[in-house]
Amino acid sequence: MLWSDRTIRETAMKIHVDPDKCEGHSRCYALAPELVDVDDFGNAYELTDGVVPDGLEEKAQLIVDNCPEFAITIVED
Repeated sequence: MLWSDRTIRETAMKIHVDPDKCEGHSRCYALAPELVDVDDFGNAYELTDGVVPDGLEEKAQLIVDNCPEFAITIVED
């Protein structure tokens, strides 16, 4: 059975960084620069619209678990 692009997108893992909670500790960037970047103040934002590429799901969970402000969440899209 082949998966359509629609099926893949419906089951894709995504992360979201809440800019109101992020205080610029940059732990997420240190742990997973493939998933987030930081601005000049150290505040994080998602790369690739938050879509977590295959194989980086554990890193996504790692940055969620290590954010002291609970600013990062995982969303099943």
